[in-house]
Amino acid sequence: MQKIKKRPRRCQLAVPGSSVKMLKKASSLAVDHVFLDLEDAVAPNAKVDARKMVVDALNQLDWTGKVRCVRINDCTTEWCYGDVIEVIEGAKNNIDTLMLTKVRSVADVYFVDTLLHQLEKKLQLPPNGIGLEILIEDVAGLMNVDAIAGASERLECLIFGMGDYSASHGIDARYIGGENPYPGDIWHYARFKMTIAAQAHGLDAVDGPFPDFSNISGYKREAEYASILGMVGKWAIHPSQIEIAQKTFSPDPVEILKAQKLIEVYDIALAKGDGAVKIDGAMIDAASIRMVQQVIDKAKLYGMTND
Repeated sequence: MQKIKKRPRRCQLAVPGSSVKMLKKASSLAVDHVFLDLEDAVAPNAKVDARKMVVDALNQLDWTGKVRCVRINDCTTEWCYGDVIEVIEGAKNNIDTLMLTKVRSVADVYFVDTLLHQLEKKLQLPPNGIGLEILIEDVAGLMNVDAIAGASERLECLIFGMGDYSASHGIDARYIGGENPYPGDIWHYARFKMTIAAQAHGLDAVDGPFPDFSNISGYKREAEYASILGMVGKWAIHPSQIEIAQKTFSPDPVEILKAQKLIEVYDIALAKGDGAVKIDGAMIDAASIRMVQQVIDKAKLYGMTND
């Protein structure tokens, strides 16, 4: 498994790339990750002009503490290559990742990856310095997700986009994020399949949007589902969703302290030659420590420890 650069993604905030007001607002918010959108949030006749607005925002606003991402149009459109070239040439080192939409096969990843390699050489940027985040949002992409997840060294994240996926799958749009008569989570298979592919390749898995931002309990429920399945974060389409996502995907402070204690005690046991130790009525071995180490790693990534 390749070593992937890990970035905080508990919440990925969507921001229309054609709105100066919203871009400025987003830069001031306490959120892990912001993606400046050139795709669905921008009208076709505004897409080209929005590129400069996004570049200006990346270069002029203070994004300290945030992953800076731009969501580009998919490879079947006339805007994709222009999005990549103009954004990277304009922002250079002031961008962390590109988010590629509607990825259906490895060919989509190869195209953008090759273009980024060329731009990095031209602009003398670090090779593979610009990460790729991949949106899985139709049935073809889901069926090819394992190959897609291993298609480039610059891949960092897979995202499940249930809105477009529902159209591809023929799912009634009324059931996106809402109550439905199906006996279970209608997104379970897609979320689980994508998350397995991500984990197998060392990538982050992120859940997509919840459209009704007034339904706080619904958003929290979906975020919890995603967290239980091993996803690291969820999209926010409105600032009111940020705090819920950041809390849901953060380790509990009590669990952090417990994990630190287990690791300390286990290290002492190992030094004595013991492969397992009883702590608080439970046997702790190497497998147990691998699980609690994930808690510590997340805590460090999110700045929740003193290390």
